[in-house]
Amino acid sequence: MGTNETTLVLGLGNVLMGDEGIGVYVVRELEKHALPAGVECLDGGTGGFTLLDPLENADRIILIDAASDGNPIGTITRTTPRFSRDYPPTLTAHDVGMKDLLDMFYIQGGTHEIVLYAITIDPQQPIRMSLSPEGEIVAAAAVERILEELRADAGEAA
Repeated sequence: MGTNETTLVLGLGNVLMGDEGIGVYVVRELEKHALPAGVECLDGGTGGFTLLDPLENADRIILIDAASDGNPIGTITRTTPRFSRDYPPTLTAHDVGMKDLLDMFYIQGGTHEIVLYAITIDPQQPIRMSLSPEGEIVAAAAVERILEELRADAGEAA
């Protein structure tokens, strides 16, 4: 990553629906760490076109979201989606919103690198305003993986 490039770390999800909000929890935890220069964290909530500006202004984007993608619960999958169809199934209305947002981003000429950390959760979980014990464990693992990636990109020792 160049010296003046910026990375937007965007956590998505609905924190009122337990593990479905895991992306937001991960980004909130990342904010508690010393991050390399040029890294900005944003709680994207359930998405929406208000996120288009921050996406367009970043050189690199890391998205974090819950997924119901058929993988074992607790799987963290790192992908680089090129189109909205590459985005895995999520659990709530922000699924459509994020896909629309990515389409709009690409239509407007967005060419930034996008990395997606999809965290597989149990779609049958009870609604709660906190992460499940399993969700807390996988969220901590995701924080560590993302910190390692950010530090490696900045040329820092992990």
